[in-house]
Amino acid sequence: MKYYLQIKNLIQMKTKILLAILTTILFFNTTKVMGQQEKSENTSDKLVIVWTSDDPYLAERMVLMYAHAAKTAGWFKEVTIVIWGPSAKMVSENLKIQAKLKAMQNDGVEIQACIACATAYGVVDELKNLNFEVKGMGKPLTDYLKSDAKVLTF
Repeated sequence: MKYYLQIKNLIQMKTKILLAILTTILFFNTTKVMGQQEKSENTSDKLVIVWTSDDPYLAERMVLMYAHAAKTAGWFKEVTIVIWGPSAKMVSENLKIQAKLKAMQNDGVEIQACIACATAYGVVDELKNLNFEVKGMGKPLTDYLKSDAKVLTF
């Protein structure tokens, strides 16, 4: 019975995540945006990190470290971190990671989060309370990929 409940809970969680992703895809497929998003003067000087991992060690020693250095050292004029998938839940629970993200934000790193992912994990309010931009990310990610921005995923 114990294993049945664990499997049931796992299936329910995966179903919620899948529904959130499908909702995002359907939303962006049915919503037409007039015109293209204006590109930065030089999008080749923009770094976008799509962060999906919920591993706090990877976050501290790679994602956040590199993104913060890229901005403060001037390696890229614009640096954006996109919190996507399991990283949304981890950020909502990890005070140390939250503090690092706030420091990065103060230094000019833009922090965005996928609304579908945050909804699936039940952490929309937590991320918004951290003053992160929580929104649909399908179209923005597509725009980043189609531009000259450098996109990394972790």
